[in-house]
Amino acid sequence: MIRHIVFFSARNKDDVEAIVTGLKQLGDIPHSTVFEVMKNTKVDPISGEIDVVVYGEFEDADSLAAYKAHPIYSATTTLVKPMRELRISADVVSTL
Repeated sequence: MIRHIVFFSARNKDDVEAIVTGLKQLGDIPHSTVFEVMKNTKVDPISGEIDVVVYGEFEDADSLAAYKAHPIYSATTTLVKPMRELRISADVVSTL
């Protein structure tokens, strides 16, 4: 299983809700087995720059590639990209 984790920070903090709403559209893409969009609780006193986290689980690399190739993915990127400052992504193979 591949875990897809993406961290976003908003360019303007007033756009956090719009970013969450936009990213939730990615949940309509059928290739993930688990998909969530969450606002960061920012309880860690050392790091508060991340506003939104996308978390998805995919059966394999082909499923993740199909997710990223889906038209909703590119439409969401077009919508969210102007509102974000940072985007940090990691795709890791789970050992569980």
